[in-house]
Amino acid sequence: MKLSGRVLICAALALVTACGSRRPAAAPAASVPVAATLFTPSADGVSIAWHRYGQGETAVVLIHGWAMDSSLWRAQLPALTAHYSVVTLDLAGQGASGANRQAWTLAHFAQDVAAVVAQLPDARIVLVGDGLGGPVALEAAPLIGARLMGIIGVETFRTLGLSPPLPAKLDHELQSFRADFPGTVRQFVSGTLFHAQADPALVRFVAQRMAQTPPDRALAALDELNKLDYATILPAVKVPIVVIDSDLDGTVDAARLQHAAARLRVVNLGGDDSFAMLDDAQRFNATLLQALGSLAAQ
Repeated sequence: MKLSGRVLICAALALVTACGSRRPAAAPAASVPVAATLFTPSADGVSIAWHRYGQGETAVVLIHGWAMDSSLWRAQLPALTAHYSVVTLDLAGQGASGANRQAWTLAHFAQDVAAVVAQLPDARIVLVGDGLGGPVALEAAPLIGARLMGIIGVETFRTLGLSPPLPAKLDHELQSFRADFPGTVRQFVSGTLFHAQADPALVRFVAQRMAQTPPDRALAALDELNKLDYATILPAVKVPIVVIDSDLDGTVDAARLQHAAARLRVVNLGGDDSFAMLDDAQRFNATLLQALGSLAAQ
């Protein structure tokens, strides 16, 4: 199913998670001091909520995926703040950020990220994008400029090197979401995004969390993502890219991705699912730290 409905939908849906599953999570984010919620206006005036943890010359900016918010990354905070400044943010329409926006496009989300980065004192920036957050990071790259060291995508960029789907195919894939958004989201999450052995409580939590997203903005962002032509944004991305990808539903075609983006490399978490950042946090965090180290060495 990699090049069928799962690609069209999972590009946005695959990276949301909750509080536990088949493996014990790493140390909870409660070990990191609570950071005050800061607010910065995006280019269109929408208030973007964000948090900054730790100190360092490099800031790791964590961008959540579709229908989620910055709480996605709570299991990464202890590991990352030992080495870096860490910034989490809620894209417009999610979490504590404002929702007074008419167009839910990748370009607007990229402006949310760039507005937060503009407030940071750190000399170097790495963007880590989960699901939809990956393309958002690519769109944000030219807005950030020379401070950007690299981009790390998590369970994203799987359609890189492919032509965007035909409108008729995309419309067919999204029909059930338009007809019954909450019900279709719950069914899709439980039937597609988890290993069979996943904690049922986690599956229910994720399905419920995503199903509560207002359908108008969720479908607009999903439609925008699935029509994305990477060839239109990659020429402006001048930094190396690392992709951390599970082998859920098969291994990503690394050769195709690398052909489309010469400075891209893929790290595969064999045996994991799309939720390794929390349900296999120790392994995921070690992999993320290695990826961050490799970008610093370039």
